[in-house]
Parts: sequence; C-alpha cells; structure tokens
Amino acid sequence: MARSIMIQGTMSGAGKSLLCAGLCRIFRQDGLRTAPFKSQNMALQSFITGEGLEIGRAQAVQAEAAGVEPSYAMNPILLKPTSDKGSQVIVNGEVYGDYSATEYYRIKHRLWPAVRGAFETLSSQYDLIVVEGAGSPAEINLKADDFVNMGLAKRLDIPVLLAGDIDRGGVFAQLYGTLALLEADERPLVRGTIVNKFRGDLNILRPGLKMLEELTGIPVAGVVPFTKLDIDDEDSLSDRLTHHAGPALIDIAVLRLPRLSNFSDFTALAAVDGVGVRYVERSSELGSPDLVIIPGTKNTIGDMKWLRECGLEAAVKKLASRGVPVIGICGGYQILGREIVDEEGVEGGGTIAGMGLLPIVTRFVPEKRRTRTAARAVQTGGLFSSLTGASLEGYEIHCGVSVRDEGGSPLIRLEDDTEDGAQRGSVYGCYLHGFFDHEEARTAVLNALAERKGVTLGSPAFDWKAYKEQQYDLLADTLRASLDMDLIRRIIDRKA
Repeated sequence: MARSIMIQGTMSGAGKSLLCAGLCRIFRQDGLRTAPFKSQNMALQSFITGEGLEIGRAQAVQAEAAGVEPSYAMNPILLKPTSDKGSQVIVNGEVYGDYSATEYYRIKHRLWPAVRGAFETLSSQYDLIVVEGAGSPAEINLKADDFVNMGLAKRLDIPVLLAGDIDRGGVFAQLYGTLALLEADERPLVRGTIVNKFRGDLNILRPGLKMLEELTGIPVAGVVPFTKLDIDDEDSLSDRLTHHAGPALIDIAVLRLPRLSNFSDFTALAAVDGVGVRYVERSSELGSPDLVIIPGTKNTIGDMKWLRECGLEAAVKKLASRGVPVIGICGGYQILGREIVDEEGVEGGGTIAGMGLLPIVTRFVPEKRRTRTAARAVQTGGLFSSLTGASLEGYEIHCGVSVRDEGGSPLIRLEDDTEDGAQRGSVYGCYLHGFFDHEEARTAVLNALAERKGVTLGSPAFDWKAYKEQQYDLLADTLRASLDMDLIRRIIDRKA
C-alpha cells in the first residue's frame, strides 16, 4: 500500500495545488511512483482522461508533474458550479446530477465509498500519494461528513502539512487560528506548517517563525518564495484572469465569461514572445484587439444573456464586421451560432438567440460528450487560410449538439472522420479544447495575425510539452531549496 502526505491550506488560493504539483515532481525525480489525489474539487477547469472520464484540471497538472497518466481516481468528486448556489456533481468521472448546495450537503455522505474506493485504487498502484485538501480545514460549519480535509486525513490516517499565504497578509494568524479551530483529535495529524508566496528578507521573518513553532509545537517545514511560474491554475482564483500585461505586438482578448471554463486553452498563446493574452469583462475594456476569443463556459445560455446585457455581444459583432477574427471554443462556439435551444432543461430550459456570426444551431442533450481525440483542420478560409491541414489533438467536453446550415463550412475533421466546427469569413469555432497547444495551429494563427499587422513575433513554433516540463522542474527546484525535505520524508515515513 502507498504512503501518503497531505497539503491543506488556511484558505482557498493558499497555493495547495502548486505545492502538491511540486512535491509530485520531486518524488518522481527521486524515483517514486507518485500520484496526486483530491477527494473533492470545485472548479470549472476540467480535463478528460484517457478513460474518457472527467477530473479537475489541477489533478491532471499534478499527474503531468508526476509523469503519470491522469485517472478518474485522482479526483473522484468534481463540483462544477452552474450558478451561485448550485453545481453539476461529477462522481468517478461521470455526471451524478445537478444539486443546489443544500441538496448536495444532504446527500454528500453517500459519496464516501467512491472517495475511499478511488484512494484504494491509487494506493494499490503507486508508492506515494500526494493529497490536496480543499478550502480550509477550519470551516467549522462544514465539519459534518467531511472527507476533504481533516475528515479525510482522520479516516485514512494521512499526515498533514498546513500552508498559509503570506502574500495576502496575516499568515501567522492564518496558521495559528486554523490550528486553534481544529478538533483535539485532528491537531496531532498536522506535522508541519508552510509559509507560502514569501517576498522579502527571510531574516526579518525568522522571529515570527520561531514564535509560531513555540505557540503550536509544530515545526515550520519551510518558507516558499513567490515564484513566477507558467503552470495552469485553478480557474476562479487565477492571476491570469486579472493580470494586465504591458503592450504586446499581438493583442488577444479573451472574454471573461461569468462561468468561464478551461481557460488553459490559451496558455500556450501567452507563452509566445510578443503575444499578450488579456481577459475582458466589460465592453469598455475590449478596445481594438487583433483576435477575439470566446472561451468555454459551464452555462452557455446564462453567459449569452450576460454578453448581451453588458454590451460585449454588440462590441464583438462590431469588431467582426470590420474583419477582426473571432474564434469560439466549445461554449464559445455555441455562443457564436444563430440559436441555442435547451428543450430538455440541461441548463434550466429555454431558447436564446446567439450572436449569429456562425451558421449553426445548438441543441442541448442530457448526455455529455467526453472524449480525447486527434483532428485535422479542413480547407480554411479567411485570415487563417494557412491553418488548412494542420494537425490537432485535444478533448471534447460538452452537452450540446451543433448543426451547421447553409452559409458555412466545417473547421476540422476528427479522427473518426466526422466533421466538427464551423467557419464563415474570419469567424471560426469548434468543440476541440487544446486547439492552440499544438505547434501547427498556434503557428498558423499567430503568423497570420503578425503578417496582417506587419509585425515580427518570436517563434510561435516551440515544444509546448518540453516547455511545461521545464516549468515543473523549476517548481521542484524552488521547493527543494525552500522546504525541509528531510523533515517531510520523515513525516511520510511516520518518523516525525
């Protein structure tokens, strides 16, 4: 059976996901078969495994850092918010149902066998499991039936490292207060604390670290510096969504939809020198970009209404009329169509007109399509004609079925020889996530934009997988230099 270590945080956004990814990388480098695990994740960033099952994107990233194939067992419960008070519940990679928060907490205890079974599956296959908590273990209103934080650690006897975010301030109060709110039988499971995202002089911090250790009787396992890394984030708290980059040669505007999902589709674009990717949520922020992207969403009809009400729909259509290229992925592809029909109540029912920039009609069906697939761009017109024939690979995850009518042609052909997507003029859309991760597609699009604008970019042609591997190695190097890895190994071996 595998050994285990758990990273919990004093709050959401304390950096648990990256700490877990870094530890997965370190233990992989040390020769251990390592797997990530998060019993319950709430996120709109999801990933389709080779099994055709859906997990949180963070666990896919951690698996990639560990050098293993992502599996449903790494995230047995995924909550995908559909409103402020409700979520689609994914259990073992498949849709379990849609529940309000109250309904979910009423039935949550039924899901413990799925969590335990997934953990046992990993435990039989790996040497070490790096477990990520969720939110904070001090959420005292959520203690009942907890199997995400201390409830999971107690049930499975997993030692815990508690991380606090010093960049937000008050890290000593975070750590001490969290420990103070734990139950008497929970505190012994916390074997170390971590101060994360530190900027400044460590010598100034040391007296506080010593006092924290004296007050809690728990060693500080390290102080991790704030490090600029290009690794996929959890969606709602990602710095990518609020970071405002300086002027760029190529300006790409991504609409920040209220239920934005899978914005990792555009990370590879932002990694190219001279390319700026910014997220906009007001028409006044849109400006005159070189490319507009409408990303995926967990609530297409709701986000279409929002685009109409806030004026972004009109602004995008005005840009498109001037020849500015627009690309829609998944939900964004549906939004670009003529009409979105939900006769079966998948998103609450109803029909709404889309932007009308692509000649498609989308109808929602209860069955979610989940698949990883290869594809090839068909004869492409407009600005991106050089995309023709480019090979692609990615995944689909959607409930809608979109049918083209007259006035448009397909954009890609999948490996099963079916056509997908639509194009008309310089407006394009398809269901394939990961469109820009592949060199041919990224190069064709960015070079076309650069030629149109009369600028010269750094090469869009680079090995995206190798680039990500470098980022994981940098994360591992940072953690090795800042954490007491000997202490952490002793904790894992139950010697500390």
